[in-house]
Amino acid sequence: MDVASPPGHTLSPPPRPERCELCTRAASLTKHHLIPRALHNKPRYRKRYSREERLTAILWLCHACHRHIHRLYSERELADQFASREALLASEEVRHFVEWLSNKPAGFKPKSRRPKR
Repeated sequence: MDVASPPGHTLSPPPRPERCELCTRAASLTKHHLIPRALHNKPRYRKRYSREERLTAILWLCHACHRHIHRLYSERELADQFASREALLASEEVRHFVEWLSNKPAGFKPKSRRPKR
């Protein structure tokens, strides 16, 4: 017997894990939309990604990882080139930061080395 999903269930974000999905530290987590919300209604992204993909493509990240990603890349770059965990980790800059941060305690806040774009 098939049980119907509650309305909106398929459009819910993935469940919050206990650790950051990039650095694996146990820290306070925020939602990172792999397809930035500001681009959801742009025709280019409506054609490329389904509504479900736009709403559920989310990574749970610690504040440091989230801030670092947005310092490195524009929203368009994130949507066009880094719309998956694997794509983010394939970036040498992200990977080096994540490797460095993974050994730091949960409350550690790295100082910004780059001006925001």
